[in-house]
Parts: sequence; structure tokens; C-alpha cells
Amino acid sequence: MTPTRWPAATAAGLAVAATLLAGCTDVQRALNKGGDTPCSEYVKQDQDTKRMTVTKFVKQQTNDQHEPAGTTVDATMVAVDFLCGTQRNADTPIKNADIAGIFFNK
Repeated sequence: MTPTRWPAATAAGLAVAATLLAGCTDVQRALNKGGDTPCSEYVKQDQDTKRMTVTKFVKQQTNDQHEPAGTTVDATMVAVDFLCGTQRNADTPIKNADIAGIFFNK
């Protein structure tokens, strides 16, 4: 590659990389299991991914594709964090996490 083409090739490569990275969020949303996410997987997620998971879970519960209120997502995250952190059965999906699961292996 000649020196005059190097900046153009670099810019094109960066544009492709940026496009691929930006698309990850859409792919993550599409592959996210929402309420079917097992607690073992949920507790390993970063805060942004947890928020995405819980948001999808709330949408599944309400059967509404509109974005739920931030307070609803926050409260649900607190409950799921607590319940999944204390589940004896790590394979319990977040939609089934409950107080009984803390004491009994389902």
C-alpha cells in the first residue's frame, strides 16, 4: 500500500470497526433472553446488560413493547439482584426467582 492510500484505508477500517461495534447492542438485545435468563448468567452480567435483561423481562411480563419506566426497571433489578444472589438453584430463570428458592432447591 502506498503512503497516500494508508490514511484512506485506515479511515475505512475504522469506519467498519465502528459499525460492527455499534451493532453489538442490537445483537445483544435480540439474543437477550429476558425473563428466561438463568440467575447464574444474570449475576455475571455487567450493569448495562443487567438493565437490558430486566427491561426485556418487564416487557415480557407486561406484554408491552414500550420502554418501561426507569423506576420500574430499577425496582425489578433490585429484586432480581437480591433473589438471584440468594438462589440455591443457579439455573432458576429470573422470571421464577422467588423467596422460596432461597431456602429450597427447586
